[in-house]
Amino acid sequence: MRHPSRPPQPARPGQGGSAHPGHGSAHPGRGSAPVLLVVAHGSRDPRHAATVHALVRRVWSLRPGLRVETGFLDFNAPSVAGVLEGLAADGVRDVVALPLLLTRAFHAKSDIPAVLHEATVRLPQLRIRQADVLGPSPLLLDALEQRLYDAGLSPDDKRSTGVVLASAGSSDPEAIAVIAEIAREWRRTGWCAVRPAFASASLPRTEDAVRELRAEGVRRVAVAPYVIAPGFLPDRIARGAREAGADVLADVLGPAPELARLLLRRYDATAYGATTAYDSATYGSATHNPTTYDSTVSPSPVAVAMSA
Repeated sequence: MRHPSRPPQPARPGQGGSAHPGHGSAHPGRGSAPVLLVVAHGSRDPRHAATVHALVRRVWSLRPGLRVETGFLDFNAPSVAGVLEGLAADGVRDVVALPLLLTRAFHAKSDIPAVLHEATVRLPQLRIRQADVLGPSPLLLDALEQRLYDAGLSPDDKRSTGVVLASAGSSDPEAIAVIAEIAREWRRTGWCAVRPAFASASLPRTEDAVRELRAEGVRRVAVAPYVIAPGFLPDRIARGAREAGADVLADVLGPAPELARLLLRRYDATAYGATTAYDSATYGSATHNPTTYDSTVSPSPVAVAMSA
């Protein structure tokens, strides 16, 4: 884990599409590597796309031989379908689609599989495999802690600081349960307390969790947004933190190096191990491997997944 250091370099405005147009081997001894397609949600807020592109550039900087593309589900260009059409036109045959999501909720379970299935029906020459979502993972906890250190805390502050783990929120019970379990796991690393909070769909809100910790006598309260990029819901988290008088408000995860490393871990697990493949013949009937993502089977318990 990194400790207090300079904040990440500011991102240049992203342009979408390829972070690197090159082909060839990006994994020693593996031959030609599948293209990595990072699938982001998209937002009307321009900070969202800029952050996504900064993260993708950081991924490519860790593995310059890998062709990395970015596609958006909504609001931003290029679309996932458009990127896949371009890859097929380029002669690409193997793609790993990696959801830029922290929890396995509606977009990972429904939206993205539907988009990928539709693409393989139109582009049968493409083999498209969907990687697992990013969370939970110890690398995400490392990134969250580093954001808190960037905001002014130090490791010595952990015992006297309560943390609100503030996520975007979801109506999916599985996603909510995972956030609650992440908070429990993070508490075991030495923080005075860690409480989950949600910007939408579920309760408590960030401001309520901050006030609850205050009422319990916690001396210092910090808010750690469990979100990747700025936007409407992260802004709501920040407002709640300020309104409730939180002592520390960390930044979003953004292009954190831990996040970039995690993207490559998820890519490698899918590209070089068994996982879900979407094509016109197998949609909805993928084979389950307990060590990798399967869209038809619930994930293993968080305590096991946190080892990834």
